[in-house]
Amino acid sequence: MSDLDAEFDASVSAVNGQVKDPGTEIKLRLYALYKQATSGDVDGRRPGFTNPVGRAKYDSWASVAGMPTDDAKRAYVQLAAGLPH
Repeated sequence: MSDLDAEFDASVSAVNGQVKDPGTEIKLRLYALYKQATSGDVDGRRPGFTNPVGRAKYDSWASVAGMPTDDAKRAYVQLAAGLPH
């Protein structure tokens, strides 16, 4: 496991253990970066208007399409480090 992978895993654990809600925009950004880092580009159809949460998550993930895995991990780690503890 590389240093980046270990740092990413530690950041994921820290985010999952957050007590304070960082807000919707931050959570969507973290979701998008996590999915890009672990699954690559978004695929499938965009959810319809009857699924606003799924649609927001899809749009957020699509916004980072093409970002390399390591860049997504670095961005996730950086964003997670800035969250209040």
